[in-house]
Amino acid sequence: MPRRKQPRRMTVQDIRTILRLTHEQGLSVREVGLRLKLSKTTVATYLFRAREAGLNCWPLPAGRDDDATLKEALFQRVGRPPQDLTEPDWPKMAAEMKRKGVTLVLLWEEYRAAHPDGYGYTWFCERYREFENRISPRYRNRHEAGAVMQTDYAGHTIPVIDPGTGAEHRAQIFVAVLGASNYTFAWASLSQKLPDWIEAQVRALKFFGGVPKAIVCDNLKAAVAKPLWFEPSLTKTFSDMATHYDTTVLPARPRKPRDKGKVEGAVLIVERWILARLRNRQFFSIEALNVAIEDLLDDLNARTMRRVGRSRRELFEEIECPALSPLPDTPFEYAEWKRAKVHPDYHIEVLHGFYSVPHRLIGRHVDVRLTHRMIEIFHNHERVAVHHRRGQRGGHTTIKEHMPKAHQRHGGMTPESLIGRAARTGYHAAALVERLMRDRPHPEQGYRSALGVLGLQRQFGADRLEAACERALTVGTVNYASVRSILITGLDRAPSPPDQITATPVHDNIRGPGYYQ
Repeated sequence: MPRRKQPRRMTVQDIRTILRLTHEQGLSVREVGLRLKLSKTTVATYLFRAREAGLNCWPLPAGRDDDATLKEALFQRVGRPPQDLTEPDWPKMAAEMKRKGVTLVLLWEEYRAAHPDGYGYTWFCERYREFENRISPRYRNRHEAGAVMQTDYAGHTIPVIDPGTGAEHRAQIFVAVLGASNYTFAWASLSQKLPDWIEAQVRALKFFGGVPKAIVCDNLKAAVAKPLWFEPSLTKTFSDMATHYDTTVLPARPRKPRDKGKVEGAVLIVERWILARLRNRQFFSIEALNVAIEDLLDDLNARTMRRVGRSRRELFEEIECPALSPLPDTPFEYAEWKRAKVHPDYHIEVLHGFYSVPHRLIGRHVDVRLTHRMIEIFHNHERVAVHHRRGQRGGHTTIKEHMPKAHQRHGGMTPESLIGRAARTGYHAAALVERLMRDRPHPEQGYRSALGVLGLQRQFGADRLEAACERALTVGTVNYASVRSILITGLDRAPSPPDQITATPVHDNIRGPGYYQ
């Protein structure tokens, strides 16, 4: 296809020729245009400018016939009104723009109300943008290939309907983009909590097939523990994920969207090209929603970008993919971290279960890492115990090597010493404490319950505690919670039912009253 010929630029000599041919030779606009190879519109425009400037004659008047004077006379008022060219107060305008609901249209209308012959709206907007750029210049970051992955959540959500109850859940849309190629990833989850956040990050890295040098993310609560200005601190789980993939996490500053401008643009594109196309569809599972997103995501990454002339996938395969670091052999396994104190029975309590640690750590604080299958316990960054996670609530998990040879605890505490302390309260208190330790795989696992029962004496007195222990033994509820409930409700003072057995049953493993004398 032949290229269209560009019009030539007008010179002052061309304007002189137009005036001479019109006023000296009397040629028409059409004839002047044919002779100079100009359009009739161009010739008529310059004749109008000359008439407005009082130069509709030939030769030109003395003093106004040189090139500079002629040019100034014809173009002095182009784009500007004839009067009242008062410059707006740009600092005041910038301050007003920070107020809610204020727009440039409103400010311009107020300006023209005060200055009816002032500048037009287009000029007003252009000059305001120039002022804004002077006081707040923008830095255009040129991302290297493989340098950064930016992540964020979209503002729009998609409803997912529970087919069983009909309840509607709003699915959150996670978006990740690579800086150099704009290669985009999107994923739907039911929340923005830490497990979903970590899963989305892991899926994004798997989708890209490699690891960038840095991950730039929003100041999400699940990801950033302390959003400090210069040294933000990450949650332990997110930090472990970054270590696993050998990358760096750089949280953006609060309320600074330009810190992650790539993903801000990617979120907008995902909302327009993916979420908008799904607005009239119903989804009954998060899996079905992600399948639909995946199909549209492939189309988005394959589309040619107008300003670049190539697709995101082409740029990714050519420049970004070779620059990414390889993924580790195994994906990151989600884990939570908790802080726990080792009790006198050398166990810690985690998620309503009890797990042993070496007895030398009694009274110390330890860090606990919880995965779906394992529980790892660390002290001073050293792993001191590993347990399989219990599926049910309660119960003890004890490793024999964690127990001392003599079963001594916390300043010489032994089963015999605890039973002796209970005997000073009464026979039934000693029998109950013995049962607390005898009914467990290891006597030490009953230490805390026994100490709790004996501690009730300070609040309720020895006589009431002895009576409560007797009643607990009678009804067969031998535990701390039952004894405490009896004391709180006053059942220790109530008479026993006539048909109920009031004496301790005879058994080979139950010592008689003489044992405790």
